[in-house]
Amino acid sequence: MNSYQTLEELIGIDSPSGYTGEAGKYIYELLSSYGYNPIYTNKKAIRVALGENPKLVIAAHFDTLGAIVSQTKGDGTLEVSALGGWPSCNFEGEYVTVYTLEGKSYSGTFLLNNPSIHTNRDVQKTERHLKNMHIRLDEEVESKKDVMSLGIRVGDIVCFDPRYQELPSGYIKSRFLDNKAGCYALCEIARRLKENKKSYPVELFFSNYEEVGHGAASGFSDGIEEMLVIDMGVIGDNCEGKETCCSICAKDSTGPYDYDFRRDLVFLAEKHDIPFRLAIYHHYGSDGSTALRAGHDFSVALIGPGVAASHAMERTHKKGIKATIDLCFAYMEEKFHE
Repeated sequence: MNSYQTLEELIGIDSPSGYTGEAGKYIYELLSSYGYNPIYTNKKAIRVALGENPKLVIAAHFDTLGAIVSQTKGDGTLEVSALGGWPSCNFEGEYVTVYTLEGKSYSGTFLLNNPSIHTNRDVQKTERHLKNMHIRLDEEVESKKDVMSLGIRVGDIVCFDPRYQELPSGYIKSRFLDNKAGCYALCEIARRLKENKKSYPVELFFSNYEEVGHGAASGFSDGIEEMLVIDMGVIGDNCEGKETCCSICAKDSTGPYDYDFRRDLVFLAEKHDIPFRLAIYHHYGSDGSTALRAGHDFSVALIGPGVAASHAMERTHKKGIKATIDLCFAYMEEKFHE
């Protein structure tokens, strides 16, 4: 089995915020196959104990960006509302699947209105926003009535194709590495601990509403004292992240993360020669931010593999994912060594 098959399979399951059932089922069954006893929360997040009386929770989110049908237009195209924060220009031209309440699915494409350069000389100059873009369905529809006959309604879910590729160079490029790469890291931690017949007082938490701001507001076991969030490491101007490294976030748009926790992670990375970068994320919030705002009395830190072109055509590297997993193990072993 390809060691990254789990990541590819998980990314291949559509799971925008509010439509995460199948991806959650995949994670639940995978953890069960390792011999664990995962639990669904009322919000359908997933938690699993890696040992008795967990004190540390390691969290990642499996919900992704997506859209929801907001209107059927007179020409048979669809307007959408965003699920999560994504620039329209980063998804223009992408193939989509529309899922109906009855379980039907329809293919389509996300396009600018009047997208042909042969009829619209302002195509290149037009600012992209949801009100001047649409879903073109791959069905013979020319009216609102035609669309309704397919069973498509306001509120139906629109999922963008991920286009996963794993390359010989070690790079992995795909939509939604934010944050299914983090979920893959959690699954690997669980698998390796079971394989090595080890346990720690640690809980893994897979949240399913992070992209809309309330993923980690609730659902944890009693007794949690620390929260280590794994999410994508930002790469770009004025940011120190790198795809082949684990990013350790000192501060994001919601404020600083726990100083002592961050210091311990930095010193452990240096001690074990784990490639890392310290970074500030200026336009970013995480499940850790959500947990703190919800009133949880946790010490919180944030790490994750560097991901280029976030909320667009993303890319990371196996080295960055490995470094993130290695840092988690280094912290667990340091904190809970016998």
